[in-house]
Amino acid sequence: MNKKIILVFLLLLIATFSFGCDKKSSSDYKIFYIDIDVTKLIPQDYKPTSTSDKKKLIKELLSQLREKPDNTEARQTIPNNVKINKVSQSDGLVVIDFNKKYKELSTTEEVLCRAGIVRTLLQVNGINKVKFTINGDELLDLSGNVVGYMDEETFVDNPGEQINSIMTEEISLYFANEDGNKLVKENRVVHYSSNISKEKLIMQQLLKGPEKKGLLATIPKGTQLINVSVSDGVCYVNLDETFKNQNYEITEPVVIYSIVNSLSQVDEVSKVQISINGDTSGNYRYNYALSKMYAPDFSLIVSNKED
Repeated sequence: MNKKIILVFLLLLIATFSFGCDKKSSSDYKIFYIDIDVTKLIPQDYKPTSTSDKKKLIKELLSQLREKPDNTEARQTIPNNVKINKVSQSDGLVVIDFNKKYKELSTTEEVLCRAGIVRTLLQVNGINKVKFTINGDELLDLSGNVVGYMDEETFVDNPGEQINSIMTEEISLYFANEDGNKLVKENRVVHYSSNISKEKLIMQQLLKGPEKKGLLATIPKGTQLINVSVSDGVCYVNLDETFKNQNYEITEPVVIYSIVNSLSQVDEVSKVQISINGDTSGNYRYNYALSKMYAPDFSLIVSNKED
């Protein structure tokens, strides 16, 4: 009797494990539509006719994004006048080429359209990134920068927390020049969740590093933002211990004021204090006490040679 119970348990365990290994079943897809007020995405359950042919599945999902959803509070993600010229897929990458009508979408509608398409297609097994082009040309953001390939991190607030309601803003970030002794301003258009604070948005973007050529990241790769908050004009930034793993070719003041100057664009921020794992004792390297609050210093800023 005990052997039978154990056998049944093992069979159930195997069945459960096998089911969990499938990234997508045939009925757990979602189509991400735009709400009628054009402020957020609304997911709707969808069961594809088949998931065995990847190219056909992508075509089917894109077709559904053109359809009017059942939800009366939502509207189609891809407008009727925006046509798809071509869809190519290779090695986990999807490139969608639109006609010039795509450029006529309002800023908010364009971001939501892009987010809806990308989030819908990333559900397909083996699809890791999606890129848009317009009549063969790269899609550009408001600053004229190439948008490029988009993945699950493009439209998120915190890891694993997807953006539904999206805002667009241009922010200024400060990175090191090639010599590591000066700061260069990089303007960046970002799309972010409406419930994220501006100081957190800035730190997240700063941690990603520069997008422009000729600039160097000031914060070590892999550094995690534990938390960031503003109180009485002071922005408190708490980074994990990876922050200590510095590139010593970048000078101390450049690292400190990369953070301070970037955060100074937040209206409520006049000074910044940096801590490591919540600890404000000791110094950053040699000369910068973590217990001190730093006001912005724009004397370190130079223009980028690439501009």
